[in-house]
Amino acid sequence: MKTALVTGATSGVGRAIVEALREQGYQVLAQGRNPEALEALAQHENVTPLALELSDPEGVRTALGTARIDVLVCNAGIMPTPGPFPEIDPAEIARAIEVNITSQLTLTRLLVPGMCARGHGHIVFTGSISGHAPYAGMALYCATKAALGGFAQALRLDLADRGVRVTEIVAGRIETALYRDVLPEETRAGMYRPGTTLFPEDVARMVATVLDLPAHVDVSRFDIVPARLTPLKETMK
Repeated sequence: MKTALVTGATSGVGRAIVEALREQGYQVLAQGRNPEALEALAQHENVTPLALELSDPEGVRTALGTARIDVLVCNAGIMPTPGPFPEIDPAEIARAIEVNITSQLTLTRLLVPGMCARGHGHIVFTGSISGHAPYAGMALYCATKAALGGFAQALRLDLADRGVRVTEIVAGRIETALYRDVLPEETRAGMYRPGTTLFPEDVARMVATVLDLPAHVDVSRFDIVPARLTPLKETMK
């Protein structure tokens, strides 16, 4: 049985990916920080919850031990408070870089050597359309996702001859709790109009499909967006 490690697994896209991979026959290590959500995940067959802080490399190394990870899904991330960049608290800048970039690179560096030694593996990064197009009031988030996207594409080239595949998810707006802590409920409700957003299960289904492709096929990135557009006047300024 193959083993997958999914970070940010307690809600939204991460939780959906855990379910999809479990159903596909993987043993899933589900990382998160929400004790109640982790306890709920523990009730599922083939899911092992991991209460880990990804900013603690030694803690992660100890927790994983000699676990053989075949698939790494780097999904953990945060949404900084939207607004003009000059008004963002420097501490929030540092936190966004730590969670959205540094911890992803650190975890990848920890697990990639084992994948290369075995001659196979797959790393999936949850990027964003915001990493490939500018949005007003989103400079910090765009910067972190652009950095992650650039890393993913270059990493794929580094690992191409070692049997390790790399895929970047470039998703449009997904109906999750991502904005819960940074936007009022009324604003969030206006963002999620029927037909103009994706659902976590949509992304998870695509991830499962990509992982199931033959070893000689590498999907470097896939763009997944809502079929309908949100009217321009209703997008976040």
